[in-house]
Amino acid sequence: MKLYDSHRAPNPRRVRWVMAEKGIEDVEIVQVDIMSGDHRTAEYRSRVGVPHVPALELDDGTTISESVAIGRYLESIYPEPNLFGVDAREQAIVEMWTRRCEFYLANPMMLNVRLTHPALAVLEATPQPQVAEYNRVSAERFMKTLDRHLADHPFIALDRFTIADIVGAVGLDFARLVKYRPPEEFTHLARWLDECRARPAAKAGI
Repeated sequence: MKLYDSHRAPNPRRVRWVMAEKGIEDVEIVQVDIMSGDHRTAEYRSRVGVPHVPALELDDGTTISESVAIGRYLESIYPEPNLFGVDAREQAIVEMWTRRCEFYLANPMMLNVRLTHPALAVLEATPQPQVAEYNRVSAERFMKTLDRHLADHPFIALDRFTIADIVGAVGLDFARLVKYRPPEEFTHLARWLDECRARPAAKAGI
């Protein structure tokens, strides 16, 4: 298998983190220079279908894009440690929180960075500070929800680390590019984020 990766993008890091948690080492890593537009070439788009990273090319030529879908596929062939839930109940809860973390936290924070960081201007038509600010405020509303939830839960979805934690932590880590820090009053969120960052697999690909 081949993983089309980019160290400059947050979503590929989710896959690298999944691979590190599971100790997966038999996947070839192919770097894609998104700053040079390698992901927009006809060759890449014909393989993946969209100008996005990451993408996982299977041995039979099938290509899977979208980081969570790739993680789910990897879990099916490398089931331990479990990151997506072991039964229908757990899987539904993990899916619920993963989608929440992606829609309400990771995506807004990634847009905030892309729309404000000077080096990422090549990826956008024009800086849009008002849109960036809207996304930051939107993400912080969900951080408040997460902070309340994490007061009584060690991790986001279950009582153990899952893909929901990876999605949330990577989204917040990416915002460090613009020196962003979550509001200090979110103490439970801070505790959780420190624990995620302390995991050996969190260093994957950084």
